[in-house]
Amino acid sequence: MLKDPSQKYRPAPTVDLPDRTWPQQRLTQAPVWMSTDLRDGNQALFEPMDGATKLRLFKTLVKLGFKEIEVAFPAASQTDFDLVRTLIDDGHIPDDVTIEVITQAREDLIRRTFEALRGAPRAIVHLYNATAPAWRQWVFNMSQTEVRQLAVNSARLIKQLADEHPQTRWTLQYSPETFSTTELDFALEVCNAVTEVWQPTPENPAIINLPATVEAATPNVYADQIEWMHRHLARRDAIVLSVHPHNDRGTAVAAAELALMAGAQRVEGCLFGNGERTGNVDLVTLALNLYSQGVSPGLDFSNLHALAREVEQCISLPVHPRHPYAGDLVFTAFSGSHQDAIRKGMTAQAGQTLWAVPYLPIDPADVGGNYEAVVRVNSQSGKGGITYLLESAYGLVLPRRAQIEFSGIVQRVADDSGRELTSGVLWDLFRAEYLERTAPLELVSHQLEEQGTVTHVSLAVKIHGQTRHLAGQGNGPLDAAWHALQALDLAPGMQLHGYEEHATGQGSDASALAWVELGGAGVAGGVHGAGWHPNLVTASLQALVQAVNRLNKA
Repeated sequence: MLKDPSQKYRPAPTVDLPDRTWPQQRLTQAPVWMSTDLRDGNQALFEPMDGATKLRLFKTLVKLGFKEIEVAFPAASQTDFDLVRTLIDDGHIPDDVTIEVITQAREDLIRRTFEALRGAPRAIVHLYNATAPAWRQWVFNMSQTEVRQLAVNSARLIKQLADEHPQTRWTLQYSPETFSTTELDFALEVCNAVTEVWQPTPENPAIINLPATVEAATPNVYADQIEWMHRHLARRDAIVLSVHPHNDRGTAVAAAELALMAGAQRVEGCLFGNGERTGNVDLVTLALNLYSQGVSPGLDFSNLHALAREVEQCISLPVHPRHPYAGDLVFTAFSGSHQDAIRKGMTAQAGQTLWAVPYLPIDPADVGGNYEAVVRVNSQSGKGGITYLLESAYGLVLPRRAQIEFSGIVQRVADDSGRELTSGVLWDLFRAEYLERTAPLELVSHQLEEQGTVTHVSLAVKIHGQTRHLAGQGNGPLDAAWHALQALDLAPGMQLHGYEEHATGQGSDASALAWVELGGAGVAGGVHGAGWHPNLVTASLQALVQAVNRLNKA
């Protein structure tokens, strides 16, 4: 039993912002994206990436469209330092991409950082120091004044070193680490003190990044904090306001979205939410949330499955099968009612401009998915999913009563196996049940003769292995064959209930799929048989024979 939390945990403070405006805002454009997969994401791995793997992931991020990539903490390790030098010396940085590196507020680390960046065409230097009470008191034993002065002194050194290397276009960034649990007025004081040193301009702005280093409150509180800072920051027109949400409460994506509504312009995060503890904000989910609302994210996730496999190989962590958009099962329906709704929605979607398919927030094809994978069949599935798979994979259209009939057969197989049934397994079941029965009756050949409005048919059939020749007449081939089969007396009270036909394939590959439904004495409802042949008459007669065989089994 959990302890009484009110005796142990302090509720997060709220923000006095009664005239907040973010709840009325809508996201109409993408933020500046900054990937920290190679830095923040890397430091959270069981085994950090080596230089070759980091370079591989860097190139992947560039292909996706990221223009700002935090590549390293070069003063923290030789591997990180060497990566920065490789990117610069070997010309891996495209002209429209800016690399970013991070440093703590220490002189030796700052100098080492600039040494790593020597000769870079463009670079963001990201300075941070912790500002929240618990860190000030218990980690660093520093007063507010000392924390502020540490940030100012480090900002001065960074500006000095940047001025000494004018061949690089520098962007300077400051983060009050643990912003989300820092007193707002103190966070503002430190940020303003740093930008007072840097003197950014609208033409060369600085970045103020406000991290939820530990997510400690509901997303609306974070949004209030961002809006309050957005209103009060000095030199606001010369600042790019950035956020860096972590996911400790599982709401980082919501916090980032609300923060953008509150005035943030830039988001730092990782692909698929990798990062320390529960992770950084998931940039894939965030970007595709925008996409689902008609806003172009400016990042290319058109082959999301391949991207997930690439990232898994680089970081040695799996993407969860239920991960939003990217998981192997997120566009998959096992539930019968879900499958039926998706099948009907996909049919109705043809010719429509705006996407509106039940249970599918975006078109799976937009992220490289295929419609066959949308519906998968197990013991929880119904006729809608089975029908959808057979129709999408093989062009089979089942009459409604045949759908119900076949779903019962599939259900028994799924219950017995306890496993998922693929479209291939369903096709095998369908053929065995409806197309390939040879007992008691097998169609060998047929001949037709038209005399006015009457059709005469001659049938050669095998019954229990013996060949019989039958003749009948009627108002069409199927009716004539029906009368011919009466001579066999295979099923007492046999009645012809219905006939349907559908075309499958196109051009020279076109075939007819015919369905015959029969009823018989003592048989509840009817049973179906199917025939599939390029010749419609042959398909119809095959379907009749298959229905007779199934009726005799019933």
